[in-house]
Amino acid sequence: MPLSIELLTSKKHDRSLFACGEQSLDEYIKLRASQELKKAVSTPFVLIEPPEKKVLGYYCLSSNSIDVSDLDEPIAKGLPRYPLLPSTLLGRLAVDVSCQGKGYGGYLLLDAMKRTLEATRTVASVAMVVDAIDNNATNFYLKYGFKAFPRIPMKLYISMESIEKLNL
Repeated sequence: MPLSIELLTSKKHDRSLFACGEQSLDEYIKLRASQELKKAVSTPFVLIEPPEKKVLGYYCLSSNSIDVSDLDEPIAKGLPRYPLLPSTLLGRLAVDVSCQGKGYGGYLLLDAMKRTLEATRTVASVAMVVDAIDNNATNFYLKYGFKAFPRIPMKLYISMESIEKLNL
């Protein structure tokens, strides 16, 4: 069966054995993700291989804002000079250790980009933003076209225009 990415349903998806190697990401999906979904703080999506219900990976999306002055000049110059602009935060992205090295992280990221682009047609967002957890994560996002904020190298973004060009 092919892989599937679905909105987290706490009674349907088994998160109990999820382990990606980063304790904060493991604890989030096991203990806080469903509560944040209920409270509309973050929207977690999980990767499964039906008919199995074990979570193989996940990511979370939420609304965000960015300071236009933090963006690269070529992108910023075409935007209104409001102090804050709407963006989408990719809050977390993780893959279980049993699945790492199989391209699942990229699969999750591209799905998140596609969902973000589709949502932007209803609720404006100029970019997807991510706070990388470490240098490996930073390098992962850079491979997909993200750029580091000039003053915050572990915080990265990709414009909706760049995502649209990917033809997801």
